[in-house]
Amino acid sequence: MGTTTTAERVVLGEGRNSRRALFADTHHPCLGSECALPYSADRGKKSVNRQALDELKQQIPLLDYLQAQDWQPIRPLSGGRWMGLCPLHADRKPSFLVDPGKSLFYCYGCGRGGDVIRFAEIYHDVKFPQALALLRQWRGLAPLLQQATDFYRMQLHRHAEAVAYLLQRGVRSPELIEHMRIGYAPGGCLRGWLTQLGYPLPALRQAGLVTTVGYDAYVNRIVFPLEGNLYGRSISAAAPPHRFLPGAKGGLYAWEQARRYPEVILVEGLLDYAVLWQAGFHNVTCAMGTHLNTRQFQQLCDGPRTVYLSFDADANGSGPQASQQLADRLGAHGILTRRIVLPAGHDPNSFFVQGGDAGQFRSLLEAAQP
Repeated sequence: MGTTTTAERVVLGEGRNSRRALFADTHHPCLGSECALPYSADRGKKSVNRQALDELKQQIPLLDYLQAQDWQPIRPLSGGRWMGLCPLHADRKPSFLVDPGKSLFYCYGCGRGGDVIRFAEIYHDVKFPQALALLRQWRGLAPLLQQATDFYRMQLHRHAEAVAYLLQRGVRSPELIEHMRIGYAPGGCLRGWLTQLGYPLPALRQAGLVTTVGYDAYVNRIVFPLEGNLYGRSISAAAPPHRFLPGAKGGLYAWEQARRYPEVILVEGLLDYAVLWQAGFHNVTCAMGTHLNTRQFQQLCDGPRTVYLSFDADANGSGPQASQQLADRLGAHGILTRRIVLPAGHDPNSFFVQGGDAGQFRSLLEAAQP
């Protein structure tokens, strides 16, 4: 704590020289300076209007974007600044400093810093033009996806087939449905609703909510909102079961709640998550598949904890194999893991649907293998 305070005083103290020291090597030379040159990612070959960049950064405050990526401030500092765990590397103690007033960040652990554009470059591992595109998309599509989510939620209890499917999959608690903000896409009506609200058709196509020929992309699907995306689970056997909108699936599901526990249960699917949460296991999170993206893996490694892996007990062995591989990776990063052995052919959802209860699953947790 004392070391951090000293470094903070030196780096972010009052005065022009200390501010330059903070971002001397980690910030683009045109950012935060009086340089009249345009912001360029390619040494002047591809220039972007400086005013347009400043406007983009004003429209997307750094703290808002960080929190949209599941970053949470942990310790307040003077001047409205915050410290938290660094989302750019596997941080074990708060080393990530955010100054909302200046919309700048700096990590004492990995030594990187900058503004919201620089953060997007590092966090998403993309070049400058792609970072701008992601930020512009996030700025424009977040409200649109919220409107789509609200519409789908209104539809859920208007369609008996959707409610029947959820009951069939063991989802019966109103609190759970509210917690997960579950909705239903009947198809054939979202486009009309959103265009009536004033959203242009090209924006709906860009978001992936509408197909190129103008039809609703999600038809007869239970819809689960994610961060910056929507997952649609088909209730018809004739359609592919899983569907996401274009773009990344995001981090671990409901991670901000799960990360508070010293023991975390990781499952593959959102319906697995649903039955466990409903049974009282609120320390559960979901990767939406067995392959974790970089961010999801870093989230599991962001502090000392034990991770219980509860992947599907597939007959072909793919689930147990993926569980073992992930356990080995986490173990190499100092994370304790336990592999839950489900009855053959089951996943957590089918375990509960076919009569399993919280006590029986707790026994499986106690018998989990290292």
